[in-house]
Amino acid sequence: MALVSNTTAKLYIPELSGSTMDTLITDIIARVEATFARLLGFPENTSGQHTLNAADYILYEDGPMYSNSEVIQLSVKPIVTVTSVHSDVDRVYGSATLIASSEYELDKENAKIIQKPNTATTSFDHGYRALKIVCNCGYNTSTPPADLVHAICIMTAKIYRLRGNIGQDSITQRQSTIKVQALNIPPEVRQILYPYRNTSMIL
Repeated sequence: MALVSNTTAKLYIPELSGSTMDTLITDIIARVEATFARLLGFPENTSGQHTLNAADYILYEDGPMYSNSEVIQLSVKPIVTVTSVHSDVDRVYGSATLIASSEYELDKENAKIIQKPNTATTSFDHGYRALKIVCNCGYNTSTPPADLVHAICIMTAKIYRLRGNIGQDSITQRQSTIKVQALNIPPEVRQILYPYRNTSMIL
């Protein structure tokens, strides 16, 4: 299920009426959301998909933050739930390396796993893929951020309107040549997406 419904996207295309193009609009929404997911740094989830929706992930990190050894910065945000955290430089991730959930707390919005200083008995290791995190991250399809929905709808409407001129720099109509608008992400959409980017992503 997409973050944006067909009905919501069609509000941005007022010249479109009826249901004839519903399948196309649904397909465009799915492609836009997958593109935005890649752009924002979402890796493939456990189903092999790039999505903005809340989904299950198995993430591997090389260690906690260099500026704070008590904090793991995940590469996907926001966090919905964390099922397990293993810290193991040998990359076996057996039961002995499982960190109890009582030893950490979550900053869900910023995708951080933070050790509780008064209860933590195990430190986060540094090393290649030393940390294994099984989690669910992404956005709830029932209550997605309004500005993210807005950005998806703008891009969906743009692709719908320009789909007939894809691959062309200009078109000729009535003995006049006009330049075709480029099918790229508008600056206002990039501005909306910027705060939603995951760690180390540049827009």
